[in-house]
Amino acid sequence: MFHGGSRVSNLWRCPIIPLVNLPHRLLINFKISSVSRAKGLDSLDEECDEFLPWLERKAGAKIFSVLSIGNSAYGRSLFASEIIRAGDCILRVPYSVQIAPDNLLPKIKAVLSDKVGTIAKLAIILLVEQQMGQDSEWAPYISCLPQHVDIHSTIFWSEYELNMIRQSSVYQETINHKAKIEKEFAVIVPALEQFPEIFEGITLKDFMRAYFLVTSRAWESTKGLSLIPFTDFMNHHGVSNSIVRFDEDKELSEVFADRNYSPGEEVLISYGEIPNAMLLLDFGFTLAYNIHDQVHIQLNIPYHDTLRQMKLELLQQHPMPKMKDAIGFNCSEDTFTIKEVRSPRGKGRGLPQSLRAFARILSCTSPEELSDLAMEAAQNDGRLARRPLKDSRREFQAHQMLLSHINHLIQEYDAAVKSLAPANFPSMCKTFSSRRQMANDLLTGELRVLKSASAWLKNYCAGLKPTIRYQ
Repeated sequence: MFHGGSRVSNLWRCPIIPLVNLPHRLLINFKISSVSRAKGLDSLDEECDEFLPWLERKAGAKIFSVLSIGNSAYGRSLFASEIIRAGDCILRVPYSVQIAPDNLLPKIKAVLSDKVGTIAKLAIILLVEQQMGQDSEWAPYISCLPQHVDIHSTIFWSEYELNMIRQSSVYQETINHKAKIEKEFAVIVPALEQFPEIFEGITLKDFMRAYFLVTSRAWESTKGLSLIPFTDFMNHHGVSNSIVRFDEDKELSEVFADRNYSPGEEVLISYGEIPNAMLLLDFGFTLAYNIHDQVHIQLNIPYHDTLRQMKLELLQQHPMPKMKDAIGFNCSEDTFTIKEVRSPRGKGRGLPQSLRAFARILSCTSPEELSDLAMEAAQNDGRLARRPLKDSRREFQAHQMLLSHINHLIQEYDAAVKSLAPANFPSMCKTFSSRRQMANDLLTGELRVLKSASAWLKNYCAGLKPTIRYQ
């Protein structure tokens, strides 16, 4: 039986559905595409020449593949080594050469706390194999994994570098994520200390790297969470519909092409509809233009609002559904996710209705107005303030307030983007230069989203003015 597989990174932080309860989400498709023409096969990675022969020896069977390991702007990548036709199987890897929690040494597993999760267990396995060096049975695979210097996830950024993206929600999420990893490390340290011959010299930074490698490279299938050597060299783009499938009967993972490829073309796989904020935190890269970018904005009921308590009670009685957040970041009740509004004169798709409803509630200045909203919700579908306010002036004020808030964010983002101009950094090392560009990609994309929301709100408010004049 075949099942679609999912990259774990965009799911593992979900506060509602724990990792162990993810099997019903396995039908997510992962896509393959070619975005650039490699220079023939000259880019092949000599360091990994022996990788496939080793993998086949370990599996005790031929690893079917028409792909070769090479280098691209993304690091190690996979290229078509011969002509590929749409529908061809281009990669087949048996379960026997996948790294799963079962690979954890029994003596280590026996002393680990029940609080240690699957990701941390896989990270420990990587640390063990790394410490063994060439004596490790996984040495050829471990040696092909990125080193600290090659990783640009924001959890490895300095405080100065993080300040470049302070405007984005990924700034706080990075801090939260680092704290989570530090907490997990503290839980496993007592166990690691019982095996100094294995873990001597292991630091939090080492654990963070191993943890990152798992969250950015592991796949979730009906077999559970695992690292799939070779398959995890596929990088992200995501414009077609080929999928990674797991054949439970034959116990192997397969990838099929959805289009033709010529020798030397880089084969990329999509991790999903992921905004740059998540790509940067979970994978350590960004796209120059990402159509899935989104922005979290926060609105609060001011403490000086005389109706604050009544508004809070009304919101508790009629909780607002949230637009699904592709990032999976933890959000408070007063935080809303904006996506790009494609048309400034359309219906405003991308601006969540819950955000506009919240603005309408904020704009109310009398108990009567709030009571009217509660009555209207009760008489309809129970959702609060989803329809335009009957008083056009109040509807205008609500959206003007929202527009003012978004325009303020635009000013902050615009200043931040300008501060990232290369001219402001006459002397940059390679690492900082890469991260500065990623910060620019992130903020530029989120600024585009904010500007699209602002343009729509301006048109909406302009349409209300004639109505107001005749009231």
